[in-house]
Amino acid sequence: MVKEQVEIQRDQEGRDDRNLTWDDIQKMKYTWRVAQELMRIIPPVFGSFRKAVNDTSFGGFDIPKGWQVFWSAYSTHMDNDIFVNPTEFDPSRFETNLPTPIPPYAYIPFGGGQHSCLGNEFARVETLITIHKLVTMYEWSLIHPNEVITRQPMPYPSMGLPIKVKPISIAS
Repeated sequence: MVKEQVEIQRDQEGRDDRNLTWDDIQKMKYTWRVAQELMRIIPPVFGSFRKAVNDTSFGGFDIPKGWQVFWSAYSTHMDNDIFVNPTEFDPSRFETNLPTPIPPYAYIPFGGGQHSCLGNEFARVETLITIHKLVTMYEWSLIHPNEVITRQPMPYPSMGLPIKVKPISIAS
């Protein structure tokens, strides 16, 4: 990911305007896969309630029309039947030419169908810009590299994940 960001930064050197362009954002394919994997492991929204519009059943349970049902992105994202070795960090899950693609509604960090977040593309661009700035403008390291990750119910660093950040010095 750092290599991809440094290459984009290097490509900017010949331009008058060093701001990221739409073309730069589109080059961040691996960076976006890293972000997708992070959102799979720690979804931006844990879940939500939906109302059953018809009588239905799920997993052997009857759900009458009008009942509130809670869906959980996290439990879907960590399902071994959908994501092999779900606790492993593996951005390659989101490569476009996979032999077995991710099934519809299995990866839902921004909801799905008519309930998809209207801002998901904006969030993608903001995420990629933020990662680019963090990687190319700052050096940072974990203060507690062996910090234990707990579940509350989402993964959470036990000490709050403090980091040391310093600007990258630019030679003139």
